[in-house]
Amino acid sequence: MSEIRRIVLDVLKPHRPSVVEMSKKLTSIKGVDGVNCTLDEVDQETESVRVTIEGSAIDFEKVEQTLRENGAVIHSVDSVSVGKKLVEDVRTPQS
Repeated sequence: MSEIRRIVLDVLKPHRPSVVEMSKKLTSIKGVDGVNCTLDEVDQETESVRVTIEGSAIDFEKVEQTLRENGAVIHSVDSVSVGKKLVEDVRTPQS
């Protein structure tokens, strides 16, 4: 079975923990090599964050559990890359 190498998530989280703290917690998951959290929107009580995770074998269930333990929920899985190497999207004139 092929492993998840990159996943992009739309996440809704409370203000605490911060995106820095949340990124560090996600990076501590076995198989995760790097995390990028980008703040998209701030509300009075929550933040919408785009979370990009890369690694050799990302365990989606552990990612979801870590987010949930920190009060966050996944709104959507926006992109998943699976296989021996990462394949980048190709822009075409129609894009």
